[in-house]
Amino acid sequence: MSRLISYVIAGLIALAILSSTLFVVDQRQFAIVFALGEVKQVIKDPGLHFKLPPPFQNVMFLDKRILTLDTPEPDRFITAEKKNILVDAFVKWRISDPKLYFVSFGGDERRAQDRMAQIVKASLNEEITKRTVREVISGERGKVMDAIRTKVATEATQIGAQILDVRLKRVDYVEQINNSVYERMKSERVRVANELRSTGAAESEKIRADADRQRIVILADAYRQAEAIRGDGDAKAARIYSDAFGKNPEFYKFTRSLESYKDSFKTRSDVLLIDPNSEFLRYFKTPGGAKK
Repeated sequence: MSRLISYVIAGLIALAILSSTLFVVDQRQFAIVFALGEVKQVIKDPGLHFKLPPPFQNVMFLDKRILTLDTPEPDRFITAEKKNILVDAFVKWRISDPKLYFVSFGGDERRAQDRMAQIVKASLNEEITKRTVREVISGERGKVMDAIRTKVATEATQIGAQILDVRLKRVDYVEQINNSVYERMKSERVRVANELRSTGAAESEKIRADADRQRIVILADAYRQAEAIRGDGDAKAARIYSDAFGKNPEFYKFTRSLESYKDSFKTRSDVLLIDPNSEFLRYFKTPGGAKK
């Protein structure tokens, strides 16, 4: 019985020793194998691997995935025109050289992020101090990010990291100068609005004057045409009257007298004081209107 227990204990010890020599590398990780504190091997391929049991060899795992460095608070920088701005940026990076990364930071990701944050801040300061606020915000924002990405990537390779992207999330004025900036923007918009308003008023006056001129021209042309038509009609009427008078003068006089009577006695209340022997009433005296 005691021999069986000894075999079981020996088997458990052997199993423990065997299990300590095996380790699995995930596809999202790097593995660094140490021998007495010295880096012996860097494993980048996932799968099952072997090593000597502790304390002869130990394993440390590092993250292979893309990591994000995002500062919790924006940093303050001074532009070329000596204005303070707040810049909030983030960095996408990953470990490219596990051995160099471990030598630089001892595998501590926090220390690595602090170091890269210092590199990014120094690069931002170098680029922003050479440019104005307008250039940083809109005009040359892409150039600023490209320049920072190049500088940070160069220094990151020296610590075993690879920079994939650097982005400026927000660029804003500090609180102390926001009011002055807003007032300046407001005055600028008021100036532009006044210019547009005055330009619109000038255009309105020009359009109104042109419309008045066209109205006068149209009325004058219409009046000229109306007078021409009226004159032509009067000429035709005079010619017709003349022809009628030439054919039968007495009939012409009679019809004209009837028209005069009609215009003079339109209603029963009309009263006309005239000498009965007047020439105007001669067609009332005789049918032919001949003088006696």
